[in-house]
Amino acid sequence: MMKPAVTIPEDQSFALATLPPGRAQKRLALAVMLAFLGAVLILAGALSNVQLARIDSFVPAYGTAMFVNDMITAVLLFNQFATLRSSALLAISIGYLFTGLMLVPWMLVFPGAFAPGGLLGAGLQSTDWLNALRYAGFPTFVIAYTFLKVADPPKRLWEGSVGATILSSVAMTSAVVCAVTVLVTVGEAYLPRIMLDPVHFSTLALYIASCLILWNAVALTLLWMHQRSVLDLWLMVVVCAYAIEIYLVSFPGFARFSAGWYAGRVFGFVSSILVLFVLLYEITTLHAQLLGAVLAQRREREARLMTGDAVSASIAHEIKQPLTAIIASANAGLHWLDRVEPDLDSARNAFRRVVTTGHRADAVIENIRVHFKTGGRTRTSLDIDDVIQEALAVVRDQLRRHRIAVQADVNKRLPRIRGEQVQLQQVLVNLITNAIDSMATKNGERVLSIRSEVHHSSYVMVSVEDTGEGLEPGGAVDRIFNPMFTTKADGMGLGLSICRSIIEAHEGQVWVTADKGRGAIFHFTVPVDSDSPS
Repeated sequence: MMKPAVTIPEDQSFALATLPPGRAQKRLALAVMLAFLGAVLILAGALSNVQLARIDSFVPAYGTAMFVNDMITAVLLFNQFATLRSSALLAISIGYLFTGLMLVPWMLVFPGAFAPGGLLGAGLQSTDWLNALRYAGFPTFVIAYTFLKVADPPKRLWEGSVGATILSSVAMTSAVVCAVTVLVTVGEAYLPRIMLDPVHFSTLALYIASCLILWNAVALTLLWMHQRSVLDLWLMVVVCAYAIEIYLVSFPGFARFSAGWYAGRVFGFVSSILVLFVLLYEITTLHAQLLGAVLAQRREREARLMTGDAVSASIAHEIKQPLTAIIASANAGLHWLDRVEPDLDSARNAFRRVVTTGHRADAVIENIRVHFKTGGRTRTSLDIDDVIQEALAVVRDQLRRHRIAVQADVNKRLPRIRGEQVQLQQVLVNLITNAIDSMATKNGERVLSIRSEVHHSSYVMVSVEDTGEGLEPGGAVDRIFNPMFTTKADGMGLGLSICRSIIEAHEGQVWVTADKGRGAIFHFTVPVDSDSPS
C-alpha cells in the first residue's frame, strides 16, 4: 500500500512578520541583548575620557558599511511587504531605507571624511544634526510599525500595485532625505549649537542623546507589549542596539574621536551585522521550510493521482473478466432463445450465470475499494478447494472457447485456511486468465493444472500450471510481479501486482517457476486457520 503523503498544517506561516518566535529564538535574542548590555557596561567604564587620534578614513568606512547593511535589510523587508502586503511592514521597510540614506549626507558633510570642510561645504553643526535626525528616525518608524500592526486587520491586503508602492516609497524617502539635508546645511546658522569645536560636544548634545535614548526606550516598550512575530523580536534587539550606540557615542568620552565614540560606531556596525545575519538565517530557514512544504504538497498531489490511477486501472483490469463472462453467458442465453424450438432450460441457466457473475462483479469492485482502504475486510475460515471451483466456474466459458482441458486435483484432507473469499478468488481468476492467454496463442496440447497441498505444515499452497509460451528465466520472472510490468501486448501490468499485494496481506507468498516454451507454474501460499478443527 502506498505511504500517506506528508500534510502541511493550514496555519503554517512562512514569513518573518507572521511567524511566532520559538523558545530557542527568544533565548538567542535575550542572550544577544544581555551581551550588548554587558559590553556597554565594560566599555563605558574602560573607555571613559580616553581621547584617541583622529582617523579620517574611519567615517566613510563606517558609513558605507552601515549603508550597505541597512539597504540589504530594507530590501528584505520590502520583499516581505510584497508578499504579505502589510502597511506595518511598509513602514519598517521605509524606516531602514531612511536610516541608510541619511548616512550618505552625514558622510558628505563630515569634516575630513572626503574634504577638510566636508564635500557640501557645511559648517560645524550639520554633521551631528543629521546624525541626530537619523537616530530619531528609526525608532519613529518602529513606533509607526507597531501601531499599524495593531490597527491592521490580519487578513487585509494592501490595495494597489505593490511595485508602484515600493518605488514611490523609495522616491519619497529619498526626497525627504534630500530636503532634510538641504534644510540642515543651508540653515545651519539657525540651528542650536551641538558642537563647541570640531571635537567637543556641548551640553545640548547630551540632552539630545538622552532624549534619543528615551525615544528608543519608548519604541522598545511598545514592541515588547505587542510582540507577536520573529520580526518583532529582532526589531527589539535592533532598538536596544541603537540606544546603546547613542550612549557610547555621546557619554563616555563626551567628544568626537574619543574611545567611546569609536567604540559606539564599531558596536553599531557589529550589532547591525549580527541582526542582519540572523534575519538572513531566519529567511533562509523559512525559504527551506516553504520549499519543503511545496515539495510535500506536490508529493501528496502525485500520490493522490497515482492512487486514483491505480484504483481506476485495478477496476478496469478486474471488472473486465466478469464483464466478459456476462457477455458470453448473455449471448449463450440469446442463442438458446433464438432457436426454432427455444431451449428454455439452457437459457435460464445462461441468464442465471449472468446474475451470478454480475454479483461477482459488484463484489470485485467492493473488494478493490476495500483493498485501497485502511483496515480491509474481516477474514473467515475457508475451504481452498471451494475457492478453486468457484474461480474455475467464473472462467469456464473462456476455457471452453479456447479448448483448454482442466486438471484440478482436489484434496479433501487439506486443512481449512483463513482469508477473504472474494480476494482469493480474484487471485485465482487472475492466474487462470493469464494461463489461458498464454496457451491461447500456442498450438499443441492445452492443459491447465491446479493443485493444492500442505506447505511447511502451517500453510496451504496452491499451484496453477499451464502449457503455454512460458517465461524467460531470470528476465520477466524477476519483474513479473512489479506494477506496470506486463508481457502482454494489451496488458496493464496490474493483475499480478494486485495478486501479490493480496497474498502478502494474507501473510502468504507468491512466486513463479518457468521454463521458456514449457509453460509456467504460479504458486501462492495462505496460512492455515488455526482455529478450525483438524
